[in-house]
Amino acid sequence: MSESSYNRGDLVLTASILVHLSSLLLLLAAAVVTVVLCRTVKLPAMLGYLLVGMLIGPHALGLIASGDEVTHLAEFGVVFLMFTLGLEFSLAKLNAMRRVVFGLGAAQVVTTAALAGGAAMLAGYSWQVGLALGGAMAMSSTAMVSKLLSERNELNAPHGQNAIGILLFQDLAVVPMLIMLPVLGRPGEEMLWALGLAALKIVFVLVLLLNVGQKLMRPWFNLVAKQHSSELFMLNLLMVTLGIAWLTEMAGLSLALGAFLAGMLIAETEYRYQVEDDIRPFRDLLLGLFFVTVGMNLNFGTLAQQWWLVLLLLVFLLPGKILLIAALARALGHTPGNSLRTGFALGQGGEFAFVLLALAALYGLMPAELHQVLIASVVLSMLATPFVLQHSDKLVLRLAASEWMSMAANLHQIAVRTMQSQGHVVVCGYGRSGQSLARLLNQEEIPFFALDLDPEKVREAAAAGESVVFGDAAKREVLMAAGLMRARALIVTYADTHSALRILELVHQIRPELPVIVRTYDDSDIDKLKAAGAAEVVAEIMEGSLMLASHTLMMLGVPLNRVLKRIRAVREDRYQMFRGFFRGTVEDLEDGERPLPRLHTLLLVGGANAVGKTLGEFDLAALHVEVKSLRRKNMPPAQPSPDFELAEGDVLVLLGDPESLAAAEMLLQQGH
Repeated sequence: MSESSYNRGDLVLTASILVHLSSLLLLLAAAVVTVVLCRTVKLPAMLGYLLVGMLIGPHALGLIASGDEVTHLAEFGVVFLMFTLGLEFSLAKLNAMRRVVFGLGAAQVVTTAALAGGAAMLAGYSWQVGLALGGAMAMSSTAMVSKLLSERNELNAPHGQNAIGILLFQDLAVVPMLIMLPVLGRPGEEMLWALGLAALKIVFVLVLLLNVGQKLMRPWFNLVAKQHSSELFMLNLLMVTLGIAWLTEMAGLSLALGAFLAGMLIAETEYRYQVEDDIRPFRDLLLGLFFVTVGMNLNFGTLAQQWWLVLLLLVFLLPGKILLIAALARALGHTPGNSLRTGFALGQGGEFAFVLLALAALYGLMPAELHQVLIASVVLSMLATPFVLQHSDKLVLRLAASEWMSMAANLHQIAVRTMQSQGHVVVCGYGRSGQSLARLLNQEEIPFFALDLDPEKVREAAAAGESVVFGDAAKREVLMAAGLMRARALIVTYADTHSALRILELVHQIRPELPVIVRTYDDSDIDKLKAAGAAEVVAEIMEGSLMLASHTLMMLGVPLNRVLKRIRAVREDRYQMFRGFFRGTVEDLEDGERPLPRLHTLLLVGGANAVGKTLGEFDLAALHVEVKSLRRKNMPPAQPSPDFELAEGDVLVLLGDPESLAAAEMLLQQGH
């Protein structure tokens, strides 16, 4: 062959590489931009990937001619998704929730699949298509539901537990579907033979892996971990995951099934959480590519022609599936309110629906037009879910008359418990932090009242005589029943910015002068929470680092007073409310001695003497009172300057002894 032929071949190869590289770069750029937008509006990244595929695919803008360029990588995304599912699959959790999982969960999957499959057969499709369609429609989005319920603090609520139990059974139901779908397209007797052979293979593989694999997995991972090499650990993890997936593929089963079994094996070792952290980047990237290819396969021309079928399936998925799940939950003894809330959480399609539909299309079980319509309806149902859940409480109150009675009874119980309380502290959340705070308040004989959404925790604590009831602190009625108008302070003891912002909004509307202290994980949301009206925000990471630093300095021989001075300075910079407590030498005095300075919040009402005047016009220093901060609507808390003009609705946080604070309040409100 001539040199010119080699040159032409090199040019063709180079051009091909550049085309593939440009497609990949375009794909990555579009994914980054779209996922950022989805994060901004608090939608799952999965929807962003789907939108990217829809926009740049061959049926829309045509920026990437075919999905084949990323399909092979995307298949590994499904593998890692199933691996993560196996990793998170806990036999102990399954056993603890067995009544919900094998009762309500089994009823939901079987009934939904039967109705959807039956409807497909009535429409003229084969029973194989009906089975694949029914299995896909029965799935809900584990990632989306768990995230949304967690943000709403409802994972431990009765309907949250119902939803998790149903999702567990759906995860289990995926496994037999992965076994059946590859052989459903074969002729009658051959299909039965293939199904029987597949069942024997899976039994053999399970026995082999669970008996031999479990005995080998832990010592092998121990050996690898002793080398203290993160690269080796990752290589071993990929080898085990893909190796077991390859074995099941060679056995005539599927890669996804092998990955699920690999996850189950590793979940039984002590390396489970390390593996989960290490595998997440690979899973998220490749799974993102899978959802991109799903979006690229959507043909808008076909969907425009079949819009009525998309709408019909969307009606089945949202109102239909919601009412079906609610009816099943009600039939199994759950209250109407909890039954409806469970339905609202699980009415959408899920990521496993895409996996099952892709597998059905691959083996020729799903007509192309129906495949397009199903994907579109699942995507739309997932887009609607955050909005459905956002309005679910109002919908439940409209649809379930008994929910009003239940809510009224719960609010009555809370109100009765707090009726005699005056000057108490409302504690939102009764976890470890809430219980530790409650013990300190008890030691100081400060009354408190706690709200929590974990019914088991509330039951045990109440039985032990603790002042705690079941209630959602992010609801106006619950806060009012907890005696918010008579409370001395409100404390949010759990690190959930979304819920804390809702509570701050309600407190600002009802009683803006009430000091609210919020706990958060790190300092990233401190400014946001303070702008919403928090008197103080305590960051776990910062406090932990301060304690670590203080112990380290003392162990290194730094004098205690110097250590305290350093910690004091850091806290003063971060926690404005602590300024003043650390400046003097005021100690905890015994009864009968001079009282300690304390914080006091003062709301300037209409007609107050201070309205329209500056702080400098009042000689508060002469009264031994210091203005620690000022809170005003739409303005972050700050320490005001002497020339700051006060307005109606301002909340002043003052520091001083009780007599001085009373004199300052009289001066600011009445002028004498």
